[in-house]
Amino acid sequence: MIKRPLAYVGITALVCSGVAVYYFQQTTSSDTYRSAANTVKQTYEQELFTLSPYKQGHFGLRMFRQTLDPKYLVVIEEDIGIMSIRLNQLSADLHSKQTMNQYAEQRLTQYQQGKDERSKRRLVATKDKPEYFYLGLDLLRYMARVDDYGLKHKDDKKLRRHLEQYPFDELFTDKAMIRAWAAQLANQVYWLKQLGMGDHVTEFTQALKDTYPDHEDYRLSLQQYENKLYGMTHIVIADSGYYQSQVNEADHAWIYDYFRQNIEDIITYTKQDVIAEVGLSFLLAGLDDDPVVYKAREAIRQSIDETAGRIPSVSGNLDFSYGEHRNVLAIMLLDWHSPNPGPNTSTNPDLFESVPFGLMHKNAD
Repeated sequence: MIKRPLAYVGITALVCSGVAVYYFQQTTSSDTYRSAANTVKQTYEQELFTLSPYKQGHFGLRMFRQTLDPKYLVVIEEDIGIMSIRLNQLSADLHSKQTMNQYAEQRLTQYQQGKDERSKRRLVATKDKPEYFYLGLDLLRYMARVDDYGLKHKDDKKLRRHLEQYPFDELFTDKAMIRAWAAQLANQVYWLKQLGMGDHVTEFTQALKDTYPDHEDYRLSLQQYENKLYGMTHIVIADSGYYQSQVNEADHAWIYDYFRQNIEDIITYTKQDVIAEVGLSFLLAGLDDDPVVYKAREAIRQSIDETAGRIPSVSGNLDFSYGEHRNVLAIMLLDWHSPNPGPNTSTNPDLFESVPFGLMHKNAD
């Protein structure tokens, strides 16, 4: 997809780019970025309750971990309630192979109807792994998320047994699965580690590198290039506990090296969600002054539709719900505060004085 320039041209461009970045970094104030972030933030907060509960929670949780503003706890509390309902249902259905297969069939049907490359790859990679939808994409995700809050499900031991019996380790090195689900697999690697159910970070990281060797980037379709980048950004984001703590740059040096070397291509070819996550990866490592952050911020700032007060898709779609992901990322990138833990039973005990049916504090018997 991406042709490599001659060495002389590349070095010249790098030097010129560095000079330009230094100049514009001095002339673009933090107030400019903060103002742009506020434009998007106000747009979404004014209509936040028109979004699905899931997207309200997605937005509110990230804003809380940036600002610690208690106003976001309302949607987070609702999100916890929804997760309890989902875990209760998943726990009740686990005994039925038929129910799990029906669940998988519904998901596979969606991909059968899709004509895009991502849908086709996910169908091929997962059609013989029906339990992945149930255990990997849902059960593990909800268990890790309630664990984040300092909670667990009342059937935690039973749920863990099912996860322990599933061959996640095989999926993390399966190239077809990585080409279909790179970001999701990165999440699952870190969720299992969080839950104390195995550390597969090294194996998955190497498998991601082997699946997408840098010297073959030019062979990738745009969809596969973005999938590669999503796998890389989600390693960093998941390592931070999803914006709860700073990461160590040295732990992911290969990712930061790649982003620095390829930021121009990333901005030129990929969508705003990817660009924002690349910039946030640097902020999560405390690299606020890195030129990559400036370049990502400029690309995102310039993509804001001032009339609509938000960032459209690459095709110009301004759908409010569909755009929540890229727009909340844009807010964080443009007006970065710091990662903060919580909310959880330690940081915000009042929020968890009573918990939804099916959930309990992790330290409870």
